[in-house]
Amino acid sequence: MELTEEQAAVRDVVREFADEEIRPTALEADETQAFPEDVWDGLADLDLTGLTVPEQYGGYDADPVTAAVVNEEVAYGMLAVATALSVHSLATSCIAEFGSDAQRERWLPEMAEGRPVGAFALSEPHAGSNPAEMSTEARREGDEYVIDGEKQWITNGERAGVYVLFAKTDRDDPSSVTQFLVPGDVDGLTVGEKEDKLGLRASDTTSLTFDGARIPAANRLTEEGKGLSAAFHILTGGRIAIAAQSVGLAQCALDEATAYSGDREQFGGPIADIQTIRHKLAEMATRTRAARLLTRDAARKRAAGSAALEASMAKYFASETAMFATNEAVQIHGGYGYVTEGEVERLYRDAKITEIYEGTTEIQKTVIARELLGER
Repeated sequence: MELTEEQAAVRDVVREFADEEIRPTALEADETQAFPEDVWDGLADLDLTGLTVPEQYGGYDADPVTAAVVNEEVAYGMLAVATALSVHSLATSCIAEFGSDAQRERWLPEMAEGRPVGAFALSEPHAGSNPAEMSTEARREGDEYVIDGEKQWITNGERAGVYVLFAKTDRDDPSSVTQFLVPGDVDGLTVGEKEDKLGLRASDTTSLTFDGARIPAANRLTEEGKGLSAAFHILTGGRIAIAAQSVGLAQCALDEATAYSGDREQFGGPIADIQTIRHKLAEMATRTRAARLLTRDAARKRAAGSAALEASMAKYFASETAMFATNEAVQIHGGYGYVTEGEVERLYRDAKITEIYEGTTEIQKTVIARELLGER
């Protein structure tokens, strides 16, 4: 599955940016748990914050394969940055696909330029893998909706200037989930403290609490009750993005391990001469290539129409590949792989989240089986 000339050029530009601008900031950003805003501005300069924004609103409007390439290369630099970008892109996708002309004109041109940052508020403390159980309610009162409830695990939660919020218009009706646009400065919205996480530490992950927050009825993105189907549709693209990011992590781990095994000497020569090490590198490379092919196949299916099966397969396999490759990279580095000033220790910690967010591995397997059995 070769890239087009244009896609290959995009890959090369983003890889150069990842090597020169993102990776040098990764260690400090991880240690301080501070998002590198200068890197975000650099992504905006490359038009990547408009990745899923239509051209008429000043965006890049990348095809799914190009978007996957971008996600892979940004994650090669630092997963926290790639995650922030993919969630911002989920928000712009929702506005582009489901928003009115007025909503698109209001938000997309500025979001394409990187500010305001977008967030996607679906998960709740007691409704992670089953969003139909959410309890956040948006109650209609005249020309407004009044929002009460709590969201959790919100990427860009602190940085965001606009949230794509999913809430029920009737707390007791699972079929009433609806999609809304909530400005970050609305009264009644409280952003929680940043979570102290195992990995992805430079990405701000927070809770959101809504206590009588009022928004205009014009901020509703979908018809009442159409929000959950909209979320699942958008998350198909999100899962392909996470698969691509997983490939970027795996490739970075492979490159680090390959370079180290050539430099590190033991028993009278480089450890790359040891068969066990060579076999580890071979398996890492093979799994990474397979994950990349699965991901790009899913992206091509997405461009042609539905890709729920392929997206879940790619996300499941690529995230497990990221965990495998980063674990092997730590093992190859030995003691140097376990200390925090090394690159592969961070990669290992970051990789775990790819098996959890945007649908756990178990959820992906459920989707795959459902699709194979023709169930809906």
